[in-house]
Amino acid sequence: MITAVITSRWLRAILTGPLVALSTLLPTAAHADDNEPAEPAAPPKVELVLDVSGSMRAADIDGRTRISVAQQAFNEVVDALPDGTELGIRVLGATYQGKDKKKGCQDTQQIVPVAPVDRAAAKSAIAALRPTGFTPVGLALRGAAEDLGTGDASRRIILITDGEDTCAPPDPCDVARELAAKGTRLVVDTLGLAPDDTVRRQLLCIAAATGGTYASAQTPAELTDRIQQLVDRAKDTAVKPPAIVAGGKECAGAPLLAPGVYTDREKISEHRWYRVPVREDQELRASVSIALDRQVNPDYGVLLRATAADGRELVRGTDAGSGRTDVLSTGLRWSALEPDEESDPAADSTAPAHVCLVISNSFASSTAGDAPGMPFELTIDVVATSPAPDAPGLGRGWLLLLVLTIAGLLTGLLGGWLTRWWIATWRTN
Repeated sequence: MITAVITSRWLRAILTGPLVALSTLLPTAAHADDNEPAEPAAPPKVELVLDVSGSMRAADIDGRTRISVAQQAFNEVVDALPDGTELGIRVLGATYQGKDKKKGCQDTQQIVPVAPVDRAAAKSAIAALRPTGFTPVGLALRGAAEDLGTGDASRRIILITDGEDTCAPPDPCDVARELAAKGTRLVVDTLGLAPDDTVRRQLLCIAAATGGTYASAQTPAELTDRIQQLVDRAKDTAVKPPAIVAGGKECAGAPLLAPGVYTDREKISEHRWYRVPVREDQELRASVSIALDRQVNPDYGVLLRATAADGRELVRGTDAGSGRTDVLSTGLRWSALEPDEESDPAADSTAPAHVCLVISNSFASSTAGDAPGMPFELTIDVVATSPAPDAPGLGRGWLLLLVLTIAGLLTGLLGGWLTRWWIATWRTN
């Protein structure tokens, strides 16, 4: 529920910010060579999920109902969308007028299919909305993901609501983790219309599970700052998402990875294995960042190890925390400067050996249940070995050392002779 009056200008800004920011997220094709022409970028796919539950009937925005202000703001958003954007609209709580919760919690429909934006059709669909029933946020998110489908295009859901889910299960946070675990490169941004703490926590959880953003309308200054952050984040977002990979349960048979950025998910206390080919004249560099998308118990950590194929540990990196944090990160470097003592001297020294990487965690949570693993990003690079410099030698210092030795000897002899002469002179007097 909205707890304060929000002007139509604010609501338009909330709606406009993330949608306009999406226009800068058009993915560009990877270049095999800088001289090759870029392939046409796939247009982004966006689904607006709008809460049309009964609370939107409240006439507390300059004497107008919340839904009427939302409709006006949405019309302006549609006019500002760049051509080619594929837009869909899904609503929740828009049709069932009864009090049967079981039926009301199934009340979510796609009213505009995901396709190149048809401004007239979108405005007409929004204009017909009338606030009605319950708030099945989790079910609506699951439906929106199905609406967007799969493929290489950027996919984004923008959830706009003034209250928390009233229909769980499915719990919206669990649905968000479920969607992220499918590896569909789907991001959910959440916008709360002046939410209370319960709604804020729920929307934050949904956004965090998918790598999205959360914003709320509390004051004009906060709203302006948040929209600016969205724009800046859109400009800095990598155009090529990490490759999706599934780690093995042991080194043998684990996926073989080339240098690059990868994403995977790991359950609590799980180990995920990968292999990387590394020659004796190369250095392996790897790092991992794991996001905490749920509440975990205090005292936790993440461990990244490199091992030989026979299980010998080569090097490790670790990070730990206790209390509030969002990401744990660690890394390692390893190179085989000396041939292995047991290796065959006749073997080809340029043939790469497979170094095993294993990612482990020490998280614990009483509420995790069967939730999907936590998302992490693995970065791998293999470069030419940079051996440590030899210990510094004396070099020309040998000559200086010889001079100092001779000078010390002569000084000692002269000092001894003068001492004996002085004693002899003193006794004769």
